[in-house]
Amino acid sequence: MEVGFKTDKGIRRSNNEDAFFVMKEDRVFIVADGVGGNSSGEIASRTTVNSVANFVEEHPVEVLKTEDEIRNYFLDCIADANRRVRDVARWHKRNRGMATTVVAAFVPYNRENSLYIVNVGDSRAYVLRENSLEQITEDHTYVNTLVKAGIITKAEAMERDDKNMITRAIGADDVVEADFFSVEIRKGDIVLICTDGLYSEVTEPELIAHLTQDKSMSEICAELVETANLNGGSDNITAICIRITEEDIYE
Repeated sequence: MEVGFKTDKGIRRSNNEDAFFVMKEDRVFIVADGVGGNSSGEIASRTTVNSVANFVEEHPVEVLKTEDEIRNYFLDCIADANRRVRDVARWHKRNRGMATTVVAAFVPYNRENSLYIVNVGDSRAYVLRENSLEQITEDHTYVNTLVKAGIITKAEAMERDDKNMITRAIGADDVVEADFFSVEIRKGDIVLICTDGLYSEVTEPELIAHLTQDKSMSEICAELVETANLNGGSDNITAICIRITEEDIYE
């Protein structure tokens, strides 16, 4: 497994409310995008990624055997992060109303060649196979609800002022509903998890062009962030890229 990561505040933001955590030994990777006034979004995202990382450290993932166990494990993990963000918001008045997206990827070693994804909000997970890019997660946004209902097109959704209005977030409610995905992986696949600051500025053809380059994951992440800034850099930008190698595949 080869891993690269990069975060940047973008051109138009004064601070970075994204957060990420790379747990290569545990094969868990986390990205969050905070929302809230003052520095509350930053606190929400950092609280969330730290909560997930602490949960993984306290509850070793290597004991997980079945997909149901993995699903329940990560849903419990996200519920724990939600409680922690809610607690911090209650303790400090200035943090009330803070929330964050989260997307986490788990690539267990030699277990049926599977990738597991859990997410809340509109941070995304993709898998690149050869020259095809598949979005694994589904955005929890108001405009995506309209797209699914056939009221507007995806192109129209990208032009709307409310395109970033999320319908689910860590910290928004006492109970959070997370999505869970299981995906087959093969040698050579690249997993990308990122915030909307990347995919809102970098088109799918541009993502594919970068991800298919014969470069390291660190170089590709840096170039993805640079392209997002060149295309506008209107938001914070975070990306983690994971290349699946022969050692990750069970035969």
